[in-house]
Amino acid sequence: MPATLSSTKTAAALRRSARVSIELLVVLVAAAVALWVLGRMWSVVWPLILGLLLTTLTWPLASLLRRRGWPPALAASVVTVLFLLVAAGLVALIAVPVASQSGDLSDGVAEGIEKLRNWAAGPPFHIDHAQISDGVDSATARIKDSVGSMITALFTGVSTVVNGVVTAVLSLFLMFFFLKDGPRFIPWLARQLPGRLADDVPIVAARSWDTLGAFVRSQALVGLLDAVFIGLGLWVLGIPLVLPLAVLTFISAFVPIVGAMFAGFVAVLIALVSNGLTDALIVLVIIVAVQQLEGNVFQPIIQSRGLGLHAAVVLLAVTLGANLAGVVGSLLAVPAAALIAVVWNYVREQLSDPSQEPQESDGHASAAPPA
Repeated sequence: MPATLSSTKTAAALRRSARVSIELLVVLVAAAVALWVLGRMWSVVWPLILGLLLTTLTWPLASLLRRRGWPPALAASVVTVLFLLVAAGLVALIAVPVASQSGDLSDGVAEGIEKLRNWAAGPPFHIDHAQISDGVDSATARIKDSVGSMITALFTGVSTVVNGVVTAVLSLFLMFFFLKDGPRFIPWLARQLPGRLADDVPIVAARSWDTLGAFVRSQALVGLLDAVFIGLGLWVLGIPLVLPLAVLTFISAFVPIVGAMFAGFVAVLIALVSNGLTDALIVLVIIVAVQQLEGNVFQPIIQSRGLGLHAAVVLLAVTLGANLAGVVGSLLAVPAAALIAVVWNYVREQLSDPSQEPQESDGHASAAPPA
């Protein structure tokens, strides 16, 4: 005889499902409101995030100086100046060689364009120079017709550059203050919070700081591996501007996906105009191979170990962040996922049964973070 459904149990299950659905909907609405508020405050939040990331990169040196007896303000000032000098040095490593070889590069670009025209004139395309000239004239006419939109885009680009400069300057000031006053933040935060929050929030903040430090160090290591392998390949092929290209590769590694594509495009272009099509294709193969190793081996393994995330979570986080917020989303996706994991793990510890799952010692968070 087939079993019949219990109306009492079915009604209870439906009521429980409805209650869980309503609670989940409330959580999603609260998250959407929080994201909306974050977006409205992005002009302040973005420099704050950059300042924290820069602080995680420079805090070890500042901490060393403070342990040696340096006053906090002096240690923060010295570290900030050294950071600016290093950043300026990296820019010089890119700009000076490029400027010194700009004449050769411009001649190579002209020669490369002429080679492309001759290649297009041959089989299988058989595009003669008259057709190419007509195409150039047509493109020129379209550009003239769209001068207004180009001017608008130019002003938009200038505004973007100005906003970027303001963000960078504000981030540097925040980095200085985080280096100077960071260790006092956790005690101050604990005094401002009521009840149990005064104990929970400082612990989560300390663990989040450790997680951000692990993210920055892992990105730096991944960028260094990319720069070394790609730089070696360019050096073996005799491509000019090897050092600037290696430095550009290292810097672009802090912007996942898009940064690697940009650095690879520049390297292939320089190889094309200086060494020809064959070496450019070889450089393209080298870059694709290194980027595949980085995206599928180096980055997931290094970040998963440093952040406590599975390699698949890292890949999915970068993909989701890029789809939601472009370059900024891909940059912040992995640390955001790691911070969510930190909060979730702490909440799970507090909700678990101590007799079945021992809580992690609070000694992990005993070292107060600088920010």
